[in-house]
Amino acid sequence: MPHDISLYNTLTRSKEKFEPIDAKNVRMYVCGPTVYDYAHIGNARPVIVFDVLFRLLRHTYGENHVTYVRNITDIDDKINARAARDFPNLPLNEAIRKVTEATNAQFQADVTALGNLEPSAQPRATEYIAEMVAMIDRLVERGVAYVADGHVLFSPSAMNAARGPRYGLLARRSADDMLAGARVDVASYKRDEMDFVLWKPSREGEPGWPSPAGIDGLGRPGWHIECSAMAMAKLLEPFGGGLRCDDPMKNIFDIHGGGIDLVFPHHENEIAQSCCAFGTDRMANIWMHNGFLQVEGQKMAKSVGNFFTINELLETTTFGDRKWPGDVLRLAMLMTNYREPIDFTINRLEEAENILAKAREYAGSAAVGWVPDEALEILSDDLAIPGLINWLATVRKSRSLDPAAYKAIFALLGIDLSSDADEVSSEFAAEIEAKVMQRLELLGARDFAEADAIRYELLEKGIQLKDGKDAVTGERVTSWEVKR
Repeated sequence: MPHDISLYNTLTRSKEKFEPIDAKNVRMYVCGPTVYDYAHIGNARPVIVFDVLFRLLRHTYGENHVTYVRNITDIDDKINARAARDFPNLPLNEAIRKVTEATNAQFQADVTALGNLEPSAQPRATEYIAEMVAMIDRLVERGVAYVADGHVLFSPSAMNAARGPRYGLLARRSADDMLAGARVDVASYKRDEMDFVLWKPSREGEPGWPSPAGIDGLGRPGWHIECSAMAMAKLLEPFGGGLRCDDPMKNIFDIHGGGIDLVFPHHENEIAQSCCAFGTDRMANIWMHNGFLQVEGQKMAKSVGNFFTINELLETTTFGDRKWPGDVLRLAMLMTNYREPIDFTINRLEEAENILAKAREYAGSAAVGWVPDEALEILSDDLAIPGLINWLATVRKSRSLDPAAYKAIFALLGIDLSSDADEVSSEFAAEIEAKVMQRLELLGARDFAEADAIRYELLEKGIQLKDGKDAVTGERVTSWEVKR
């Protein structure tokens, strides 16, 4: 029997036991990137958080019984502007494709370097226009959306007048607060300021597709409808749901996730669209959101000078005068509860690096073993990763856990503790170990000059030595790694 998992549900503001709709087909959707520029470190947080959840669900229910969808938004005004700027001599559609292909490739490389698994599916918005049009037509037919000035708009007031869920249940904001958020898109053709765009006309030269609801000319979808349509295509239709299905229970999936900034209006609008299109009282059973990220105590902003992309942290020395390995960035991100705000600092990264160095020393050359029940219980309590990291430190200091099991827990968190010795030949590794032993003898004899000579000799060959003391015996120990 699978062990129990409890997750905090933003919809109910409570921690709930996770009970999948179908344990053989557990389904999760997470909002993905808009591919117009390098992803910043804040974008990495939901990717890492929900990757750990994906791993836990696969461990619990089986790799072949979990579907994780993370979309790619490749229709957006920012993409259009970037394409026109970078490729002014190309037709806009061709320029857009160049921007989205290159940016998506960079995003995939960056999040892979952070240790993330590839989701089960990564649908691109432009590949699901037909599904968006079909959903919009359904919403117009049901009287919760209307056509105005070449646009199709969704009406929360019409939703609230019908039988079913009311608009605003996820955000739990006052009407005035929601209205303030809606005013970013003020337009004369709206019947109500809260109404939001499902479809809009395309200007000449912009990407465009045949419009829904009998509108002449080409247009393109609004942002919110994209995720409703792609979730339908990937998490409902393959399992018997979708617009052709009259069974509301087949038009609900298990988990929807994303950053806390998406609760309103994006996720609120997704719920409204999907519930009204399918006649359900909810879109997903559990809604999960990760907290904000700031850098060195301040909100991340280019104007402040603390805006960093994932790639910059991995490949340049702009933060802390050095490059940071992907596993260090990942662990630093996981050291704070996923629902809490996180302060991303150089000290935090150095602490994470120190934890990993000790962990690798303890794990040694052990194979990856089985994850012990105690670790699973901690992680299954709403992804209590900081508590699990503390528990791992305790068992390492007491040497009370088999290194193979210890390594398996880190693997479940997406961190490979394999020794850097795996990156060099066995012959070279043996040579390094011999040099390390020789150096330890020289240090014991207080011949520091010769000991330093060995350190520099290995450093020239790309090998970094790290000195420390055994936590139990207090004896001097030296580990090594390939210099990054």
